[in-house]
Amino acid sequence: MWSIYKKDLSQFFSSLTGYIAVGVFLLVMGLNVFVFEGNVIDSGFATLDIFFGLTPWILILLVPAITMRSFSDELQSGTYELLATKPLSVRQILFGKFSATCTLLFIALLPTLLYFLAVSNLSLEGAGIDTGATWGSYVGIFLLGILFCAIGIWSSVLSSNQIVAFLLGVFLCYLVFDAFYRISLLESLSPKLSYLVFSIGAGAHYDAISRGVIDFSDMIYFIGLSIIFLMFSEFTLQNKIQ
Repeated sequence: MWSIYKKDLSQFFSSLTGYIAVGVFLLVMGLNVFVFEGNVIDSGFATLDIFFGLTPWILILLVPAITMRSFSDELQSGTYELLATKPLSVRQILFGKFSATCTLLFIALLPTLLYFLAVSNLSLEGAGIDTGATWGSYVGIFLLGILFCAIGIWSSVLSSNQIVAFLLGVFLCYLVFDAFYRISLLESLSPKLSYLVFSIGAGAHYDAISRGVIDFSDMIYFIGLSIIFLMFSEFTLQNKIQ
C-alpha cells in the first residue's frame, strides 16, 4: 500500500499538471478573497466566508481532475492487471491511491492558511476573525474534500476514459453536495420531507460544521459516506478483474 501511495504522489508532481492544478486553485481563491468584487478588504469585515463559500464549488472541479487518472489510466493501459498480480489486495491498492489523493488535497489547502493569517493581521483590535468558525470551516472543507476524493476514485474505476471519469466525478460530487438542497426547495414537498431531503446532502452537513460547532453526527456522515463510495470502488474493481 505504501508503494502505491508514494508512486501516485510522485506521479502527480512529476509533471507540471500537479503544480498547475494547485497553483490555479490558490490563484482563483486568492483573487476572490482579496481582489474581486465582494473581497474581504472592501467588505470591511474580518471573515473568510467568501473563501469557504466558494471552495466547495472549486473542489467539485479540482478533485475529479486529480482523481480521474487514479484507475482509468491504469485500466486503459492494462497496467492494473499487472498491479493486481503483486502481493497486494484490491483494498490495499485502493486505499493507497485514496490516501495519496487526500494528501494532495491537504497540500492544496495548506497554503490557504495564509489567507487566515492575512485577514487576522488586517483586522482591527477587538474585531478579529472568528477563529472557532474558521477552524470549523477548515475541518468541514477537508471532510468534504475527502468525500469528493472517494467519489472521484469510484468515477475513475467506473470508466477507463479519463474525460468520462472527470465528468462523472463532477456530476456525482455536485449531486451529493448541492442537488438535494435544490430538490428540497420544491413546493410539492411537505416541510418534513423537504428537511429530510435537505439533510441527505453534504451541503447541509458542511454548513453545520462551518458554524464552528463540530457535531459528531456530521463527521460520521462524511466518513461513513466516504467509506461507502470506497466500498463501491472495491466491488467494481473486483468485478473487473474476475
